[in-house]
Amino acid sequence: MPSVNDGSRTIMLVDDHAIVREGYRSVLQKQPGLRVAAEAADGAEAYRLFKDIRPDLVIMDLAMPGIGGVEAIRRIRQWEPGARILVFTMLQNAAFAVQAIRAGARGYVTKMSPPEALVRAVLDVLDGRIALSPDIDHELALSRLADQTVAADVLTAREFEVLRMLLAERTTEQIANMLHISPKTVANLRYLIKSKLGVGSDIELVRLALRQGILAQTDFGNAR
Repeated sequence: MPSVNDGSRTIMLVDDHAIVREGYRSVLQKQPGLRVAAEAADGAEAYRLFKDIRPDLVIMDLAMPGIGGVEAIRRIRQWEPGARILVFTMLQNAAFAVQAIRAGARGYVTKMSPPEALVRAVLDVLDGRIALSPDIDHELALSRLADQTVAADVLTAREFEVLRMLLAERTTEQIANMLHISPKTVANLRYLIKSKLGVGSDIELVRLALRQGILAQTDFGNAR
């Protein structure tokens, strides 16, 4: 993927809070050889800008209005299989980390991490390495010990996106419009999600999401 003429490696920041983007833009641009070339406030804008800018690295939040970061990662990687994407989010949950990495992210750092952890992860991903902050590495290890059907293990990235929209109380029509699919497809995915997770009702689905810590981090209007 191309870099700018001055030799700097270009970065696109994706976060719906401008003040957050400003903060880590300031941190990153102090590093020699890095330049923030674009910013996006949601997943759909990130996908559009990526195709125009083609940055060397995307730093992607997951908790955004509209399509989430996992779906944005999936779309970008589908368009450009070599895209380097690093997740930087408040979502300290193994399910989101698994889904983001499965969708194509090369790293996952939580916003509780110190600034130097973000910088180190950026450099690692740019150099082709996987980067995980210690807290999410710990969460992933704990999740492997759980004796239950884990949503992140059995759902595809698209199914997980529909699940988090359902948990955020989006209607079938809203989900269909956001994901550019038919309401019938949404209904089919809803049935498939319940089947894979072994639940028979919406109430059971919510209970499972609560147990696995997904529901508490699914209100993307408030989670940061």
